[in-house]
Amino acid sequence: MQIQLYDTTLRDGTQREGLSLSCEDKLKIARELDTMGIHYIEGGWPGSNPKDAEFFQRIREVPLRQARIAAFGSTRHAGTTCADDANMHALVAANTPVVTLVGKSSTLHVEQVLETTLAENLAMIADSVAYFKAQGKEVVYDAEHFFDGYRLNREYALTTLRAAAEAGADCLTLCDTNGGSLPDQVAQIVREVRTFIQTCKRPHVQLGIHTHNDSALAVANGLAAIQAGCVQAQGTINGYGERCGNMDLIPFIANLQLKLGYQCVAPEQLRRLTDVSNYVATIANLNSDHHAAYVGRSAFAHKGGIHVAAIAKVSESYQHIDPVLVGNQKRVVISELSGRGNVRLRAEELGLQLNGKEQVILQRIKELENKGFQFEAAEGSFEMLIRRSADDYVPPFELLDFTVVIEKRGNNNIYSQATTRVRVCNEVMHTAADGDGPVNALDSAIRKALLPYYPQLAEVKLVDYKVRIIDEHRGTAATPRVLIETACGDERWSTIGASQNIIEASWQALRDSLELPLLRSRQQALRVEHERRTK
Repeated sequence: MQIQLYDTTLRDGTQREGLSLSCEDKLKIARELDTMGIHYIEGGWPGSNPKDAEFFQRIREVPLRQARIAAFGSTRHAGTTCADDANMHALVAANTPVVTLVGKSSTLHVEQVLETTLAENLAMIADSVAYFKAQGKEVVYDAEHFFDGYRLNREYALTTLRAAAEAGADCLTLCDTNGGSLPDQVAQIVREVRTFIQTCKRPHVQLGIHTHNDSALAVANGLAAIQAGCVQAQGTINGYGERCGNMDLIPFIANLQLKLGYQCVAPEQLRRLTDVSNYVATIANLNSDHHAAYVGRSAFAHKGGIHVAAIAKVSESYQHIDPVLVGNQKRVVISELSGRGNVRLRAEELGLQLNGKEQVILQRIKELENKGFQFEAAEGSFEMLIRRSADDYVPPFELLDFTVVIEKRGNNNIYSQATTRVRVCNEVMHTAADGDGPVNALDSAIRKALLPYYPQLAEVKLVDYKVRIIDEHRGTAATPRVLIETACGDERWSTIGASQNIIEASWQALRDSLELPLLRSRQQALRVEHERRTK
């Protein structure tokens, strides 16, 4: 059975605190949603702000594969007509094939929020739906606060649906606007609505579901509604939305298609779920949730030694699906909880040989993590542990000693300078460099010594630097942990250091970050030479 996906990231999603999208951002996301297989994209409320009005104008020039663009607005105001209502005019001007109208289902909202009569509210719903059907629009009617309204006054809530259905609405979307319903309640009410709709003049009108996550049940409620008879589902990418968010379409689609057997998107589009989740997060300038179901970086990460030993034999022993189905991948995490299998599998992923040294490396990891290191987020440093354990390991450079000076003179800025002695290719180099801070000065001084011998390091850039205090209870005597992210083109790696001295911790992470690309290029050169000789 085909389920229609209705995305409201560009409107409801932007009601999340701290999230704001430019018109250009919205256009980019719309293209991505269309490629992913979303059937309806709600672009915004054209009567609320100029940005949304601009979006509807510009989206007309964007060639979409399948998605239909919807403009969102409320029913006409009380005591007026559709022809005289400014909100109606804005929806007409949006010139979209689909118009989504929100109306009140709850007597509480009609009488205490809108401050109008129950009869006038029914007229507002019917008039607004009929107005846009007369213009040839597909009309989605959002029954706001429907589940709360149903529990408060069942007969009136159902009557609002009858008004929309008999005025020509194509889909009646039942909204759990406050996010307080439970799955069994949602399923029961949807079934009762289906029975009621059979008594209307248009008994085959479609039902949709719109849930919020205030009880952490938005996806569960959405699935329950589909199983009870809804055929259209509204939600947002990554669950963005007001308060605790809207239903997250990412796990909703995966659960619906992989667990329940419904058809939403093509298999190749399902494999884009991880990319789409990360893409939208990037455009929204929000961090991706590493622990998000299905698409998070940690969704298929295995840390415990027993777990890793099991998945090495049978992947599904600790994985509920094949991560490839949603564009993700299995990861083996290294820590003091690891077993030899973790080390062996991760080394194989890196293309490195351990030569029976799994236990030695594992013991070294446990010793270092006891001192404050953490290799889960520092796979570059883990790779260096393996490379340094090799019998033929030769360090490309050695830092013999360093001095870092930090001065504050009068009202001037803080001044940082580092001097180093570095052994490179049996030569001892004395260098000094200024920096914006002590770590930057140390990095610059070391690079001065290395660049004449390893010019490729000019392309290696430090892109992130984080410090975390491990044992906070010790105050200023606590041990800092430094995590550095380094990039060379599209390639990135993270390295770590931990010491009671933050400069030494920084040096440990810097050393790994600079040495790793040199050892990788050396290995590649040896491989190329070997292939040349064996031809």
